[in-house]
Amino acid sequence: MKQRRRIAAHGLARDPDGRILLVRGGPRRDGGPERDGGPERDGGPEQWRLPGGPVEHGESPAGAVVRRYYEATGADVFVITLRDVTADFAPHPEAGIVTHTDRVIYDVAVIGGTLRNRVDDPGPAEWVAPDRLGGLPLRPYTARALGLPVTESGHPPEAEPDLDPARRTVQRFAAYGLVTDPAGRLLLCRIAPGYPGAGTWHLPGGGTDFGEQATSGLRRELEEEAGQAGRVTALLDASHFHNPAAMGPEGHPMNWHTVRILFRVEVDAPTTPRVTEAAGGSTEASAWFDPADLHGIRLNQFARSSIASHLG
Repeated sequence: MKQRRRIAAHGLARDPDGRILLVRGGPRRDGGPERDGGPERDGGPEQWRLPGGPVEHGESPAGAVVRRYYEATGADVFVITLRDVTADFAPHPEAGIVTHTDRVIYDVAVIGGTLRNRVDDPGPAEWVAPDRLGGLPLRPYTARALGLPVTESGHPPEAEPDLDPARRTVQRFAAYGLVTDPAGRLLLCRIAPGYPGAGTWHLPGGGTDFGEQATSGLRRELEEEAGQAGRVTALLDASHFHNPAAMGPEGHPMNWHTVRILFRVEVDAPTTPRVTEAAGGSTEASAWFDPADLHGIRLNQFARSSIASHLG
């Protein structure tokens, strides 16, 4: 089977009585995986889930949750805060595809609109009281977001990666860390020649692999790019970057869209940073920096804004 990846955004809304707005997933018309960019319809008509759906190319996850929430329920929502990030995996044998979905989940508030059902979806949108939640068949990511028991997705079935170097439109899900040691030093990585931002210092991290959770991918990248063992302590932010004419290392332009998840990470036993061969070539160096010295180095915009927002 072939690999298929997508990014989705979902919202968790509560009313004054503590009820949660949920929808039931409608069946796919052809029995296969839902179309790129289309409404999420997996899970069968009896499974309940948080409203939301795929993030379109170039769209922010926060913008996507507002749009998808309205499409699914008729409710206008306001994003309060980032709640969780998780991934799950679904085989579609009839289509020969295994889907990996990275899900960005927000707490949202309903601020308007009229509750309605999708015209093409038989499942209703409904405010569900907390004492009913434990008796409903919930999608795993929905149960996790609500703090209810969930059966983990585990590892996805074996699938062949998409290695087409000629792709001109790329959407990537990536995890990065604000990484510090007990002395308060910050770990940074320098981008290698031939890659966008070459010569600037970046936060450790990068694209997650098929079948990886965001935190697992970040710990792997931290080991590959700097030889450090990190402990993820907090989820900080979800942002995105869209460059419709990015120049890739293969030497051709591509329409590049990255959804970036930012975590707080602590390294309890720091060592001298070193880049390993498994890092692939996009990182040429890594180093620890005292905060007072950051003004003297070339930080890329993502690193600069993340440090200013979350480390002062």
